[in-house]
Amino acid sequence: MDNKENKINIELNQDVAKGSYSNLAIITHSYNEFVIDFATMLPGLDKPSVNDRIIMNPLNAKRLLMALNDNVKKYEANFGPITDAPEPKATINLADLPQFRNGSKS
Repeated sequence: MDNKENKINIELNQDVAKGSYSNLAIITHSYNEFVIDFATMLPGLDKPSVNDRIIMNPLNAKRLLMALNDNVKKYEANFGPITDAPEPKATINLADLPQFRNGSKS
């Protein structure tokens, strides 16, 4: 097979290239689509904020699953197994200090 057949010329907009952080993905589906909401859940926030929503047809969702599986295997071959580490504990929560309650520093 010719390598030219496997190449796709993609334009990456500068704003998109910056990326966005997500530590939570919520996946739902219907017969026709998979919907993946990427959210960020951080201490001090009332609720997670959805940063991006990706909508895919079932075939492309399965292709994404296979591509992620392949990339995780390659990552682990280079850097070792990915483990489910316990959540780190904060040593101090500024919101617990009176001078930082309600957004006031006084």
